[in-house]
Amino acid sequence: MPDWVRMRGALWPGDEAVHLAEAKRFFGGDARIETEVLLAFDDQRRAIGFAELSVRNIVDGCEPGRVAYLEGWYVDPDARRRRVGAALITAAEAWAVAQGCTEFGSDVLLDNEVSQQAHRALGFEETDRVINYRKALNTK
Repeated sequence: MPDWVRMRGALWPGDEAVHLAEAKRFFGGDARIETEVLLAFDDQRRAIGFAELSVRNIVDGCEPGRVAYLEGWYVDPDARRRRVGAALITAAEAWAVAQGCTEFGSDVLLDNEVSQQAHRALGFEETDRVINYRKALNTK
């Protein structure tokens, strides 16, 4: 789990304790939520990438029902461009099919062109572009 937490921190910068809690929750959470974590290892058995997966009922751009979702996808910089990410997605697709899913969804930040290119290279089709908004409510 330490390597997964390390890579989560590289993908989503933040407090390591938060990533550790999220990793524990991923496996010890609600049994009704289907999740999986796939790890890629190099020849020295060092974790170099991961894919966090779930099954969702509703995913923008997909038909309602059981849709596999790529919650997080990361490969260490020194292991990129060696098909590690592609291998993770291939394994993720096999997991999704085994869960009875017929579609696979994901999202990418608008300014993350590298991830957009990686998704397109592996057969993902862009379905929409969205900007999310937030407003804090005065609860006093």
